[in-house]
Amino acid sequence: MTEQMHAVAYRKNLPITDPASLADVELPVPTLRPHDLLVRVEAVSVNPVDVKQRAGSDPGGDWRVLGYDQAGTVEAIGDAVTLFAVGDRVYSAGSIDRQGTDADLHTVDERIVGHMPASLGFAEAAALPLTSITAWEALFDRFRLTADSDDALLVLGGAGGVGSAMIQLARELTNVTIIATASRPESAAWVRELGAHHIVDHHGDLVAQLAEIAPKGVRYVFTPFSAGMIDTFAAIVAPGGEITAIDEPDGLDIRPLKSKSITWHWELMFTRPLYGTDDMIEQHRLLDRVAELVDAGRFRTTLSTTLHGLDAANLREAHRLVESGRTVGKVVVARA
Repeated sequence: MTEQMHAVAYRKNLPITDPASLADVELPVPTLRPHDLLVRVEAVSVNPVDVKQRAGSDPGGDWRVLGYDQAGTVEAIGDAVTLFAVGDRVYSAGSIDRQGTDADLHTVDERIVGHMPASLGFAEAAALPLTSITAWEALFDRFRLTADSDDALLVLGGAGGVGSAMIQLARELTNVTIIATASRPESAAWVRELGAHHIVDHHGDLVAQLAEIAPKGVRYVFTPFSAGMIDTFAAIVAPGGEITAIDEPDGLDIRPLKSKSITWHWELMFTRPLYGTDDMIEQHRLLDRVAELVDAGRFRTTLSTTLHGLDAANLREAHRLVESGRTVGKVVVARA
């Protein structure tokens, strides 16, 4: 008989206020592929991708497990695994083409898994993988920043999960001037503590605010909020500058950027696992590097809210908080 496990899943798109939007279910324990780890999940965090999939990606009546951040312990390994052993504490974000982490057990390719920071507990570590990978790839794969880079970087949504990771990585590993957007006192205080050099209010006149800080224009812009912003980007970005976006608003027209020869990048941290790229192991390496930074006191967890009990009720509450758009840092649901 197939071994079963508890999971939290959905099978049709419902508002998070509906008790059936996420349900406690029993599902088969996933089987291992050669490079897989079977992880006993101790904590997960909720990201905007969870909300987006639950609200708009129809699983066709089958149970779909969400969750793209986890921290836990390796319970079994595939035949080809070389990077981890049973009993290792790990953290990872997984891939959107596989079942997620909101379950007792989760299978994930070792090449996109990191050794958990030794100085953190499971809840603190679960806040980090997806946002750290996204921020790292944006800074060092898309913008190709180095320790000597010293231009201005604008981080929209600085108090969000990715922004919180990006500010810290940019401050520790580059020499750029970090400008973060924040509109509330608590979010402004958060990004200042993380290392932003300047704070601007994205609800105000962004062009005028940035003209005072970077009169020649900003070299790099990271954006999770691109809808209606292209003309503003055309005004604030320096000639030859670069923008990296993680959203994909309908009808996006980037032609106003052409006169300044501004480069537009997309960043999707799931690209490497989705396509099994030859460099997929870079996600393992960067997560291990982030863990080293954490343990050296140079990078802190972005956990801000912890809910206790890995069940549907708590995950619905976590989704509700993320959907509100007013969270600072990350919302984590811990098993205990």
